[in-house]
Amino acid sequence: MEDGITVGTLLVATPQLDDPNFRRTVVLVVEHDDGGGDGGTLGVVLNRPTEVPVDRVLPPWAELVTVPSVVFQGGPVALDNALALARLPGEEEPLGWRPLDGDPSVARVGLVDLDAPPALLAPELLQLRVFAGYAGWGAGQLLGEIEDGAWYLVAAEAGDVFAAEPERLWQQVLRRQAGDLAFVSTFPDDPTLN
Repeated sequence: MEDGITVGTLLVATPQLDDPNFRRTVVLVVEHDDGGGDGGTLGVVLNRPTEVPVDRVLPPWAELVTVPSVVFQGGPVALDNALALARLPGEEEPLGWRPLDGDPSVARVGLVDLDAPPALLAPELLQLRVFAGYAGWGAGQLLGEIEDGAWYLVAAEAGDVFAAEPERLWQQVLRRQAGDLAFVSTFPDDPTLN
């Protein structure tokens, strides 16, 4: 049974989602099993930059990182582990990089092996972003949250992953949606002050 969640799509927090880990976040789904295996979903929050420069935690990768060149908080799970996403041109799959299978709108975006030498990807690299931690859901958990109104499931664009102004990504992604969903982008941060 397909649940509509696919690798490469975005989970956009609805204004009703008040969990501080996910409030007004945009999450890229990087792994999803809708029941064929153990189930579960893994994603990274795209719009939570930290103040930690990449050169402090991964010096070899620092000069390759897309601005802002800080580590992003990818989610509340395993904050002491890093993962990276990169966009490459062409059709080859260099060592140290695995494309996301799924939504063609994020074609040529993939996971980077941060243990590999940066020189393997440097000549091909268009964009790179480093994340500390990730967001994870057990089998059926994310679908339940979507059905409860916590998340909008929308198409991604490759530029979302590497947004130059990540603090505006939530509004930008919602604004480009059709119909009433575009109006959600104007929802005030604190509706009690409206």
